[in-house]
Amino acid sequence: MDKLSKARQTINEVDKKMAELFRLRMEAVRTVAEYKKERGLPVLDASREAEVLRRNEGYIGDGDLRSYYRLFLKTTMDISKQYQHRLIEGARVAYSGVEGAFAHIAAKKIFPDGTPVAHTDFEEAYRSVVIGECDYAVLPIENSYAGEVGQVMDLMFAGELFVSGIYDLHITQNLIGVKGAALDGIHTVISHPQALQQCEKYIHTHGFTQVSATNTAKAAREIAEKGDVHIAAIASKETAALYGLSVLDHDINESTMNTTRFAVFSRVANGDVSEKENTFLLLFQVRNLPGALANAINVIAAHGFNMKVLRSRPAKDQPFRYYFYVEAEGDETSDAGKSMLEELKNHCDMLKVAGRYKFEIDVT
Repeated sequence: MDKLSKARQTINEVDKKMAELFRLRMEAVRTVAEYKKERGLPVLDASREAEVLRRNEGYIGDGDLRSYYRLFLKTTMDISKQYQHRLIEGARVAYSGVEGAFAHIAAKKIFPDGTPVAHTDFEEAYRSVVIGECDYAVLPIENSYAGEVGQVMDLMFAGELFVSGIYDLHITQNLIGVKGAALDGIHTVISHPQALQQCEKYIHTHGFTQVSATNTAKAAREIAEKGDVHIAAIASKETAALYGLSVLDHDINESTMNTTRFAVFSRVANGDVSEKENTFLLLFQVRNLPGALANAINVIAAHGFNMKVLRSRPAKDQPFRYYFYVEAEGDETSDAGKSMLEELKNHCDMLKVAGRYKFEIDVT
């Protein structure tokens, strides 16, 4: 065995031992969290952290390694604090928007005991889970009327998180205004572009001027702050109540089947899904060869997997190249699934399983 192989073998053996020690440490952290929760103590104990760092870095005699070990300890303690926060406060759930947005409503329904955490955009909410500030992100991936949410699909393609659940939320749009406003006095409506699109016929019929906002709840908050009886927002009834606004007209979206699908993103793949209930998400980019896409689709079908969804998205870093998104029924970890994935590599430049989940659940 050469030096490199021997060193890697040592690393593998140490990593295995460290995994068991990490588990034992986190069990102790759970006990600490329970103690603090019972007594209403804060998670952060700065003097205790300083004491641990000072004592434990002394275990390393090598001066160069000691600084790296201190960094290792600080990272480990940060992870422990994140775990304590989750145990004491419930899961921290990232969403894009402000309180009252449809994503906030979805997050509360999916995680009723969790703590919703607002972020300014999809990427920031996604990133908060990657770095461990939040446990999950609840982000929209598709609306039955307006179509897919491209930015979130791109995060799924390029990012490192997994989809562990998909939930349907029925969307009912309402025209809301400040106290004293009347429908016949409104000349401008503010809302998210998708909400404006969902209510396009209603807006055209009333001759309203449209103004885009980053989300429906921010639109509601904006008109509440302006106090102008001639400006309305399109948002949910919950948002109207939150900002002290009146519902001027309800159910104004053109489609009565208006539903948004929200995906739950997490740092690890969902392993608690039976084969009969399983749907997996497959993202791939085929090679630039004749028939590559047809061949890839045929491979999936030939191994007995039913594709429920197939769509394409432009690759951001390669002009006029596309990646493909597939939702397929079955278990990709089965022998048939492993064989399918292995064969797909012959036709794809890039291939990833982006997550698995049970059948969509209606959280309306």
